This record gives sequence, structure tokens and C-alpha cells, in this order.
Amino acid sequence: MEAAESVLPKRHRTVGELLADGTPSYSFEFFPPKTDGGERVLWQALRELEALQPTFVSVTYGAGGSTRDRTIRMTERIATETTLTPLGHLTCVAATRAEVRRVIGQYADAGVRAILALRGDPPGGVGARWEAGWEAAPDGLAHAEDLVRLVRSLGKFSVGVAAFPEGHPESPDLATDARFLARKVAAGAEFAVTQFFFDADDYFRLRDAAWSLGCRVPLVPGVMPVTNVRQITRMAELSGAAFPAELAERLCAVEDDPVAVREIGVEVATDLCERLLTGGAPGLHFYTLNRSTATREIYQRLRLPARV
Repeated sequence: MEAAESVLPKRHRTVGELLADGTPSYSFEFFPPKTDGGERVLWQALRELEALQPTFVSVTYGAGGSTRDRTIRMTERIATETTLTPLGHLTCVAATRAEVRRVIGQYADAGVRAILALRGDPPGGVGARWEAGWEAAPDGLAHAEDLVRLVRSLGKFSVGVAAFPEGHPESPDLATDARFLARKVAAGAEFAVTQFFFDADDYFRLRDAAWSLGCRVPLVPGVMPVTNVRQITRMAELSGAAFPAELAERLCAVEDDPVAVREIGVEVATDLCERLLTGGAPGLHFYTLNRSTATREIYQRLRLPARV
């Protein structure tokens, strides 16, 4: 009888390897808090979600690279003070090559071995427009694929990139988005994480378009549970995501009842997650808005498997 193939424990595998191993992944994203009180809320959510043993967690950069220092500090703390695997965000916006190299070095020194390489958003968010078109910083990088190459040249990092199921606001069509995704993968990206969306068909269309180009890396769908009507509407506007009219109507009817809003948000997000997983998505990436309650409720309803 042949010996069973050994499987390295989670801590010895890269994020790219974990996402590709066939076990549905689950990961959580946070944004850097602006106040001490916000930081306490974030750390409470991190500790509550830590018990779920996610594949990775990440902390975003603000639009225009505005929260870079705080993002790096929070990511370093996650790497050194928790058992979680951090995915370090990194953007090209307003950064020279030297500054980008310095951030990569800071991540490496803290033990961060996975990086999400992004071009970055203009001030105001991805839905905003550059006044004179996108231009790289002096001696900076022009595209995410350039950033992927730089990161890969500096060490053994597992590199991910962004994808846009509804199309990037600056992209003319989905076919163009798929080609850019394929170029980032050709540059060395091992996986992609999508912007949040509400219609599973948008995800499957992008996945199939990428597959037709031979781009078969794990494409992890981003899911944002609706827990605050005004907040999610604003984020949808900034990201370019289409907020479904039927969902908006249901939420507006109970807008003054936070419990009812969360229940609808959890129900809708759970249904979306189930359809994505049934359709072959490699896992789920939750945009938590620095809260854990709704995300944990969805996790419990989905009965996601623990990783070892």
C-alpha cells in the first residue's frame, strides 16, 4: 500500500498554495482605523475572527496611498502579535521605486511573506477620476504588473492582485479587464482577490473570461455583508459596484432597525457565498468594515471547514 502524500501544515505553505489546494479558503479584510477607539474595535474583531483560523487577513491602503504608514504598522502587528497570516497591501500610487522597496523590506522584516500588489486608487476611491489621467510618481511604477515583478524580484513572496467582476471604472469592457488580469498573472501573481460585488454571475463571467485566456490562478471573490445602509451605499459609489435596487428597497424599509439590517445583510451575503462556492469559487474574502459579528454569522451558516 502506498503511503499517503504528506501535506504541509498551513504555517509552512504560501497563501498561493493554500488557495490552490482545493479546500475552500476564507479570509478577512480590514481598514486602518483613524482613532484609538477605532483601533480597539479593530483588534477586538481581529481576535474574534482569529479563532476561525482564516487563510489570511489584510489591512487596506487608503485611496491615493493615504494610510500607508498606518497600514504597514497594523500589518506588522498582526504578523508579530497574532497567529494570523497577514497579506500586506502595497500600491504604486504616490510612491517611488525606493519607497516601494522600503515597504517590501518592512513587511519582510516583520515576517510578512504574502503581498497584494495594486496600482492603487486616486484620492476619493476607485470610482474617482484622475484630473489629468493616471501618471506614475517620479521614478515610480506605472502598473500593477510592474509592481508584481518588483516584489517577486526581491524575495520569496506569494503575490496576489486585484480583479473587478463588474469591470474596473477605467476599463472599457470585461474582456479588457480579463486581459489585464492575465498580464498580472504572467508577471508572477499566484492569485487574485476581487472587488466586492452582489451578483454571482458577474464573478463567473470574469472567471470564465480569464480562463479563456489561460489564466487559471485562484480568483477569490470579495463579499461585503451589508450592516450599515449609508456606509455600504457610499462604498458602492466609490468602488463602482452596482447596488441592487431590490436589496436597496429591502434595506431602506428597515433602515432604522440595525438588527433587521444586519439580518438581511447576512441572509443576502450567505446566499451569494453559497452560490459562489457551488459554482467553484476557491474561497471567500470578506470585507468586514472592522466588525466581526456579521462575518461570523455567515461563517457559521456556511459551515466552512477549518484549515490545519
